[in-house]
Amino acid sequence: MTDRELDAAGITDPALRDAYTRCRRLNARHGKTYFLATRLLPVERRPAVHALYGFARWADDIVDSLDATLTTDGRSADLARLRTGLERGLRGEDSTDPVVLAVADTARRYGIDHRHFSDFMASMRSDLDVTGYPTYADLREYMHGSAAVIGLQMLPVLGTVVPREEAAPRAAALGVAFQLTNFLRDVGEDLDRGRVYLPADLLGAHGVDRELLYWSRSTGRRDRRITEALRAVEDLTRGVYREAAPGLRMLDPVSRPAIRTAFVLYGGILKAVADDGYSVVHRRAVVPRRRRAAVAADGLVRVVAARTRSRAAVRRAVLRGPQRLPLPTGASGPSPEQLHEEVA
Repeated sequence: MTDRELDAAGITDPALRDAYTRCRRLNARHGKTYFLATRLLPVERRPAVHALYGFARWADDIVDSLDATLTTDGRSADLARLRTGLERGLRGEDSTDPVVLAVADTARRYGIDHRHFSDFMASMRSDLDVTGYPTYADLREYMHGSAAVIGLQMLPVLGTVVPREEAAPRAAALGVAFQLTNFLRDVGEDLDRGRVYLPADLLGAHGVDRELLYWSRSTGRRDRRITEALRAVEDLTRGVYREAAPGLRMLDPVSRPAIRTAFVLYGGILKAVADDGYSVVHRRAVVPRRRRAAVAADGLVRVVAARTRSRAAVRRAVLRGPQRLPLPTGASGPSPEQLHEEVA
């Protein structure tokens, strides 16, 4: 975390500054796509986003580590300690865990519903003993806690131009779309952990089962049925992106470029999977660095434009006198109804 970000967010306590810095490092190391998008957010909002994602990564590391020395009982105990520490932190009690300290502070600053954190921890707990999902409905129930709630946690930080409850379903869908993208990209790595995050009924419709996936992973050989099943997962995921897309225009204009950048970059992962012939059972698909840079550059242009319009709206409001429109929920600038910002 840079001093500039912490200063802009009004975070002065040394322990808190260290805690937020720890979260930023977690986000940078594990979530390169979203970390890049986060840098397009207004500087004062970045620490909160790093805290939310840093905490999510911290919990995920407990259940997903490939360290063979970690037993299920050990992971369960670590996750239980994290959950207890989080509950205490959300109640305002002191915490010695820097990640918990930062996320609890973010929840307090932005009034984030504590249920989103308990739902998240429940899904993390299920990862310790659930290794597959019979239907897409079963997977969506899991993803409510593991992904949808991340979008819901983010809404107060990003700000909205509509009532928050109107934007919430779109934000939840975007979290699910991102996670489905990761599930498709990481099929091979998840098999190594003994898990399949693709619905068994969808796979079965194309003649694919767990045994066939393991065979393909272990032999390096391809199978047409797997390719067709993975293409179907891609189609399903793109449908969730379409469900989420209208939510971009519901965000505070100065937050939109960052989320749009993440939207485009994650969509690029789907394209990379297809371009690589759906070979994710054997290797992870990667978005070319040049493409990532181009999307980030476009996002930066949009950031500059949005902030220019925001400053112009402030000047117009000052010239008009004390009467002005109300601020958007969670935002710190003029009402975006004045700005007519569009997200292409």
